[in-house]
Amino acid sequence: MRAEIITIGDELLIGQVVDTNSAFTAKALNAIGVSVYQITSIQDDKTHILQAFSDAESRADIIIITGGLGPTKDDITKTTIAEYFQDTLVRDAAVLQNIEAIWKRHARQSLLQVNKDQALVPSKAKVLMNTSGTAPGMLLEKGDKTFIALPGVPFEMKQLIDTAVIPALKAKYTCPYILHKTLLTSGIGESTLAARIDVWEAALPDAIKLAYLPNLGSVRLRLSSKGYNAETVKATVEKQLEELLPLIEDVFIGFEDEITSLEALIATRLTEATQTLAIAESCTGGALAAQFTKNAGASAYFKGGVVTYATASKTKVLEVPEALINTHSVVSAPVVEAMAKQVRVVLDADYGVATTGNAGPLKGDSDEDLGTVYIAVASKDRVISEKFSLGSERKRVIERAVNKALQMLEKEILKK
Repeated sequence: MRAEIITIGDELLIGQVVDTNSAFTAKALNAIGVSVYQITSIQDDKTHILQAFSDAESRADIIIITGGLGPTKDDITKTTIAEYFQDTLVRDAAVLQNIEAIWKRHARQSLLQVNKDQALVPSKAKVLMNTSGTAPGMLLEKGDKTFIALPGVPFEMKQLIDTAVIPALKAKYTCPYILHKTLLTSGIGESTLAARIDVWEAALPDAIKLAYLPNLGSVRLRLSSKGYNAETVKATVEKQLEELLPLIEDVFIGFEDEITSLEALIATRLTEATQTLAIAESCTGGALAAQFTKNAGASAYFKGGVVTYATASKTKVLEVPEALINTHSVVSAPVVEAMAKQVRVVLDADYGVATTGNAGPLKGDSDEDLGTVYIAVASKDRVISEKFSLGSERKRVIERAVNKALQMLEKEILKK
């Protein structure tokens, strides 16, 4: 069963609004065995919309449309749908009642005619009531094809997907079972990982597709399979996982449905061990601490962080000896190790992590090359540090330094 998603709006094409609706819809469809064949974003133009509808109908069984259902003149999706289906718009009493109720609860001005006209729907459409907004969803059938139009406001669209669209599709279609199993790896590049599992990948059965999803400092491996017997699909994928995992055990950090990132894995391990973390940052400017504090529950293991950006703050806040800095430079292994040890002691944590380096574009108080970063991890038993050359573009240097720090910390925790 194939679906196509069409998002309508000039704001999408000029980069003013990021399309989150397609990702949400695709995930929801995939969960019930519907494969998304294509996602298309188009402008608010009748000719363009009509052509997109025709093209999608030739390729897909289910066409999901979002956007263009508002009350203003630039919202032409509804009238264009009526034209495509050779239909007319009629006023739906239940939709009008819903609009009036919403207006009474939230609006301070009189209900305008343009708002009342949102109750106009194609006569052939099944209305999908939008209790969160004034624009209703609409389901129309053309032969064995299903068209569903939804408002573009994300929370309205998502509610309709969950409460109306998915139940309607499940009732109409018998779909295959789709299984995606995604493994997270860290500290290995895409090409190196591919070379390592080359023989295994070449022997994969046709029923399984493998995808590499690289990101900064990590690669996700996604195994996908589908079929009408769920147990057979699961067994086929499980067999391949049993062969794959021994090949990547040193870089495998977990499955995506269990753990979402390296920092989440670290958080879990620290929490389970009732251990804590403190961070001292220079060149990363708080970016490392932010990786942990962006997630709820960080207070269970994260004691805090300090951004000792200037050389003087390293001596005043962390009490790194001036002689150490003068002898080795502020960007050096001895200094970053002292920072990691001191922040662990000052904040009374089990682990201390520190960063110092030249992120650029200027060298600052060190003669080290641009992109040079030192990272240290300290525990009560020892301190380790590494030197990295992370390029010349400031933003990338910081991002890479954060990922290297996470990798070092995770490996140190694993030693315990």
